[in-house]
Amino acid sequence: MSENGVLIGVSDHPEHLLLHRANRHGLVAGATGTGKTVTLQILAQGLSDAGVPVFCADVKGDLSGIAAVGAPNDKMLARAEKMGLALNPVAAPTVFWDLFGQQGHPIRATISEMGPLLLSRILELNDTQEGALSVVFRAADEEGLLLIDLKDLRAALNWASENAKALSAKYGNLSGTTVATIQRKLLVLEDQGGGHIFGEPALQLSDLMRTDGSGRGYVNVLAADKLITSPRLYATFLLWLMSELFEELPEVGDPEKPRLAFFFDEAHLLFRDAPKPLLEKVEQVVRLIRSKGVGVYFVTQNPADIPDVVLGQLGNRIQHALRAYTPAEQRGLKAASGSFRVNPAFDTAEAIQGLGVGEALVSVLDEKGAPTVVQKTLIRPPASRLGPLTPPERAGVMAQSPVRGLYDEAKDRESAFEVLQGRAVQASQAAATAQAETAAAAQREAEARAAAKQPAAKAPKAARASSRMTMTEVFTSTLVRNVANQVGRELIRGVLGGLTGGSRATKRR
Repeated sequence: MSENGVLIGVSDHPEHLLLHRANRHGLVAGATGTGKTVTLQILAQGLSDAGVPVFCADVKGDLSGIAAVGAPNDKMLARAEKMGLALNPVAAPTVFWDLFGQQGHPIRATISEMGPLLLSRILELNDTQEGALSVVFRAADEEGLLLIDLKDLRAALNWASENAKALSAKYGNLSGTTVATIQRKLLVLEDQGGGHIFGEPALQLSDLMRTDGSGRGYVNVLAADKLITSPRLYATFLLWLMSELFEELPEVGDPEKPRLAFFFDEAHLLFRDAPKPLLEKVEQVVRLIRSKGVGVYFVTQNPADIPDVVLGQLGNRIQHALRAYTPAEQRGLKAASGSFRVNPAFDTAEAIQGLGVGEALVSVLDEKGAPTVVQKTLIRPPASRLGPLTPPERAGVMAQSPVRGLYDEAKDRESAFEVLQGRAVQASQAAATAQAETAAAAQREAEARAAAKQPAAKAPKAARASSRMTMTEVFTSTLVRNVANQVGRELIRGVLGGLTGGSRATKRR
């Protein structure tokens, strides 16, 4: 590395990637087996040595060797001698990341950070389904429901389905069938391991932009050999990461060197079957992120894999060999050769087909920001190891990682799932209480009605004598009456007699 650039290789003169032009983005292209990964490793380590943090994806697993000291073989030593270079084997400071948490520190994003557009891309939703997902995000935000992981999103979708009528009145038609389709696609994503990407602690961009004690930038290597089997997830995650950098970093214009260099391997996966809104977002990010001090480098097989509107933003280009056997490959060759500033010394299209392993056509931005004339270039040997680390070596690097312990354990704070679950429990308890109160009131009313139907209670009556008398009672009663009558007559006669007798005596006198 020179004082102001990264040595790529040697043509008729040393070819350097100028640091103050490295944020103008770049392209590394070429057929499989032509040396793209080695070129990526050289650029990443060169930028690291210059104090620039790097993020790159390790699709095949062999880029991990950048964390180990190189062991040049005879062929590499001969190439270095031919180029007039002295090899100084050294490892780059490295942090390993892995969405699945197996070959590196877990790297996560929240559902809210990912957003409905990128999630729709992962889930392969159509326009109607994407619109429904956007409604769910908007409603969840207004309800104060944090969407952190997949269970939060699933709970929010269930809630939206249950309240579809009210949400439709406010945001437009929201079909329960559409929500159910999104739920099924979430299940597919989860079965593919996509649930690992969502959660907390979420990645802090500052942890990708570290330097070590000697001022070298850390090379952040994302283990992508497993992730690449889910190409939409891989591409969408890296697009999200670029978008986060674009949104969070402040404007710095054209710095003396980039704040971060971002390498997007297998870049054609980003654009395959991408809907128009997504392509517009990629174009926006690529066009504007350079003013944030971030250089984006696409690594792919053919420049034709990248839309012209994006390709036109890539000022630094390294083209390895291409084969042109089919009409599609011939169109790709024409596009690749036509993107370079012509060198009158050779035919660019023929030169591309004739390149050997470790050779490339190189055109970079000069001091004035103009592309240099394309040159046939012998790519320099790397200072770090060619080939992957062993599992114990990887574990040793992770044990010394500056982010060790920050992301290794997942956290699950209260979010949409817990809030909606709590609301459901409260609603269930309230319903049970209301039901019990209703039942008690009904019981009281039933008892009152039953009481009203019964006759009023009467005071107890004295026992009535029987109208039927025994013989003794008849005899006694008759005797008493006779005696009474006899006594009565005697008394009357006595009285009358007295009266009569007195009268007679008077007459006798």
